[in-house]
Parts: sequence; structure tokens; C-alpha cells
Amino acid sequence: MKHLISALLLGTTAITVPAKADTLDIVKQRGTVTCGVSQGVAGFSAPDDAGKWSGFDIDICRAVAAAVLGDAEKVSYVPLSTKERFTAVQSGSVDLLSRQTTWTLSRDSSLGLRFVGTAYYDGQGFMVRKDLGVDSALKLSGATVCTEQGTTTEQNVADYFSANKLKYEPVVIDSADGIIKAFDTGRCDVYTTDASALYAQRLKLANPANYTVLPEIISKEPLGPAVRQGDDKWFSIVRWTLFALIEAEELGITKDNAEAGLTSANPAIKRFLGADGDSGQQLGLDPRWAYNVVSKVGNYGEIFERNLGQSSQLKIDRGINAQWNAGGLMYAPPVR
Repeated sequence: MKHLISALLLGTTAITVPAKADTLDIVKQRGTVTCGVSQGVAGFSAPDDAGKWSGFDIDICRAVAAAVLGDAEKVSYVPLSTKERFTAVQSGSVDLLSRQTTWTLSRDSSLGLRFVGTAYYDGQGFMVRKDLGVDSALKLSGATVCTEQGTTTEQNVADYFSANKLKYEPVVIDSADGIIKAFDTGRCDVYTTDASALYAQRLKLANPANYTVLPEIISKEPLGPAVRQGDDKWFSIVRWTLFALIEAEELGITKDNAEAGLTSANPAIKRFLGADGDSGQQLGLDPRWAYNVVSKVGNYGEIFERNLGQSSQLKIDRGINAQWNAGGLMYAPPVR
């Protein structure tokens, strides 16, 4: 499959996507969801020594499998580079892209993709060695700056340095692992990418404690899953799976109490879990699709905490990724 994806690379030019068979039917017949993920970013999607994948983006894939197939483990993971990721969706090589990808107008309108929503609100930041003695990105004039080829970070950093009348020397590398090697060996003074990825990548450095992430956030980077354009039924399923994770947290439904929620006195909880009504019928899913999602994967807060939050190596604060009623931006339309 990897060779097929590589052979189909089309860059970032606009394309016309051919009609394909219904993805829901294909997934049900195949018995697995094929999910495009990163090649290894701690906290988001990375395999362990036994080849078992875990992370925030992985749990999004697992949630979709639970909604559609009733089993969160029925996922085939396809590691994709930044160059391969969009073509893999366009060609149908993957059913879903869940890979720290920024939702932008051009990507949503001209690449044959549809972003289903924002799973993580991020922003581009800067990481430097502590011995550089820099505590602000505004003090980086003259620095060499590593960025990853084919990402939104290249334009963002150019805009930031230009707007602040700072000079810099870009060092463009085609993979995150390549940047880490260059940064660790001193080829560049600064590593810039999404702040969440900086926290993850810092763990790969020889001496992580010697590096710091600067306070400036210079862009809006709404990260979320994407599917093939024109695949409306599948788009709705993936979108409402994401919304179900968010609403489950708001309703207080967790992996541990989902079973008890089936007999809850709260009608909103019973309706959400499929004990009353049948929201699944509108999506072509089982009446208890949302129950399957939460009982097998957990709610949004649980996914965040174990992969990115204080229970993880990254220890990222919820910040704007908190629920809307807790000072954040996470808000789901009612699942009813």
C-alpha cells in the first residue's frame, strides 16, 4: 500500500476526485477501518516495540471503528508522510486521515478532502536550546530555523519574521525525524511546528531538559480528521463520532459508567447512548453506536488526558481544548 501511495503523489495541486463506492459499505464488508496516521509522534500516533499503535489521533480512529463496527480494535493503521497524507485520502487508500493536520480553506476546497471538525486546537510555536539564552521569539533575529517541508509552518514562520522585521535562515527538511536530528546536532537554532508536536518531539532529543518551548503562539492550527470529498455519508459518520466524544464528556458519560447510563434517569443520557430513540438509523449505524464509542474508547476528556494531559509524558494543559462550559472551545451540537 505504501508503494501505491508514493506512486500517486500529486503534491498540493487541485484535483478532480473520481466517484467511488460507498465507504460505509466497503468498511463493513472489509471489517476494518483503514486509517492514515503519522509516522510516529508521541502522544498523537506512535507504535510501541510490539507494533501496537496508541495516541490521541489513534483513539479517533478507534472511535470511528467502534461506531461503525462495534469494535475499536478493528483498525488498520497506515503511516503517512506529509507528502503522502492527502493523496492517500484522495485515492481511497485510506478511509480516514487522523494525522495532526491543519484545517485550512485551500485544503478543504481544492484537495478533494473534507475536514469533519476540530479535534485539537493548536498553534505554531518555537523550541530552542536553553543555553541560547532566548525567552521570546522576538529575540530570534538571525537564527537558523528548521521547518518541515509541505506543511503550513513554512508560510507561518515567514509571515511572522517578516511582520516583526526579523531576519532568519530557513532550513527545510522533509520529515519530523529529520528535523529532530538536525536540531539535536545544532544544524539549526530553532525548531518550529505546532506547539503540541514540539512537546512530543522534545522527548526524542538526547537531553530533553536542555530545551524549552517559547511562549509565543503565532498561528491558528485547528487539527482534525479528514475524509474524501463527495463521500457525504462517511463524512457524517466521522463528524458525529467526533461530536459524540465531545458531548459524552459534557454529559459526564465515561468509559466506566456508560453501561449504567443505559438505565439513567436522565433522558438526554439514555437518548445519547441509544437506550431511547435511534439516532444511529440516520447514519446507517447501530442504535447504540455512541454507546459503543464511549464504552470502548472513552470520552474526549479521557482521550486527551491519557495521551496528552497530565497523565501522559507530554503533560499539556487542556487550555482552549477544554469544554465550552469550562473556558475552552470544545462544543458539540446535540447528538439527537
